[in-house]
Amino acid sequence: MKLDGAGVLLVGANGGIGQATAHVLAQSGVRLVLAGMGQESLDALARELPCPTLTVSLDLGDAEARQALVDRATDFLGSIELLVNVAGILEFVPYELQAPEAIERTLQINTIAPMLLIRAVLPAMIEAGRGRIANVGSMFGSIGFPYFSAYSASKFALRGFCEALRRELAETGVGVTYISPRATRTPINTSKVMAMAEATGMNMDLPELVAKRIVEAIEADRDEAYVGQPESLFARLNGLLPGVVGRFLGKQRRAMEPFARA
Repeated sequence: MKLDGAGVLLVGANGGIGQATAHVLAQSGVRLVLAGMGQESLDALARELPCPTLTVSLDLGDAEARQALVDRATDFLGSIELLVNVAGILEFVPYELQAPEAIERTLQINTIAPMLLIRAVLPAMIEAGRGRIANVGSMFGSIGFPYFSAYSASKFALRGFCEALRRELAETGVGVTYISPRATRTPINTSKVMAMAEATGMNMDLPELVAKRIVEAIEADRDEAYVGQPESLFARLNGLLPGVVGRFLGKQRRAMEPFARA
């Protein structure tokens, strides 16, 4: 995909990966709509970018707000040629202790909201015969990780949706890219997640690296991109030999449990 001059809607723009992705996209010459929760932080980000930019603060769980976002983005850009869904939330907790409303909110923000945003922009892309959807998932969307059960479920669902939609759109000119980062050093990770990561030796990337990989995958029209080794290998292995990965994670689980229950 040629990004120079493209109209891009970036959702989750003021998160750690979102901000870094905005900077990489801006350097590619796009016209950009930044969407997320928090007008002040979005405006501050926009002032740092060397490209035409519109900011829209919204709650992604609000259906009317999502449609208003698509309408405003279309008015500003003329057409949305690239939709990048980066927004996400997680909770590191034993599943039996996780609040039901937190489980619902995780699925709403991580899975349902991006699906419905795609539904809103897709007819125009299909009519134009071009466009790309890029969804940022997680390595936990390929490897079910203990104490991240709801988060893993939301990312597994997003990955499966991307695969199905990509096949459905095969002859339309609209592509679907799924990007799977490993753990990333962003504010989404609470202090107990960071403490657990340090104690277990979990690899973590900087958001700038992840953002670069996201944009590279979009420009190359890739179907999927996995960021980080050996996690990418484990993700593939889990699809073939889940029992092997499960035994490895059994050791990790015992080290993780005290932090999850803290």
